[in-house]
Amino acid sequence: MKKVIAVMVILLFALICVIGCGKTEQKLDTESQAIGTEVEWITLFDGAGFDAWEMTRPGGWIIQDSAMYLAGKGYIWTKETFGDFVLDLDFKVSPKCNSGIFFRTANTKDEVQTGFEMQVFDSFGKDQPDKHDCGAVYDALAPSVNAVKPAGEWNHVTITCDSSFINIVLNDSLIIDMDLDMWTIANQNPDGTKNKFNTALKDFAHEGYIGFQDHGSPVWYRNVRIIRL
Repeated sequence: MKKVIAVMVILLFALICVIGCGKTEQKLDTESQAIGTEVEWITLFDGAGFDAWEMTRPGGWIIQDSAMYLAGKGYIWTKETFGDFVLDLDFKVSPKCNSGIFFRTANTKDEVQTGFEMQVFDSFGKDQPDKHDCGAVYDALAPSVNAVKPAGEWNHVTITCDSSFINIVLNDSLIIDMDLDMWTIANQNPDGTKNKFNTALKDFAHEGYIGFQDHGSPVWYRNVRIIRL
């Protein structure tokens, strides 16, 4: 019952985001306090340190102006795994940036074939975003609208994973509404287009690590927090 209530609160949060309410965070925090610890935020990164994280290369990420910044090489992964959750954070891209937010990644040494990636990309201004533009579930589903801000500006994103469902809200726009159970064939999306995944997405693990990608571009992440559902 508690999980059902928690999910209802999160769906309300996403709806508030979509209609552009300026008090989204305060609303969710109030609801969280009202129904107890089931929906309390867990801080993963608040600008003070990397206690919750492991880098694939020492010194690859540093703290710059209270944000996590890719200063060298390597991915960075959470020490803990997460299954059903709401992940909430800010990100900023550099010009022509290519990065990504990985989640439910079962094997961090084979992240593409064992996890999901929300593309982080400098695709501002593109009329019709595709499966490789910012906000896409990479190579699987394009965002419904191009909601990313210009390079150098902060974006706010909320990723919700609940069983087979993935929802992404970017800058107050619901851009991904995905049911993994529709991805039943390896290397193929429901619309018949090809993808690079050798396992049908419905069969991917429903729990794994969260990570930020090194794709050779300067990128920043801040205010990273999560709710377990």
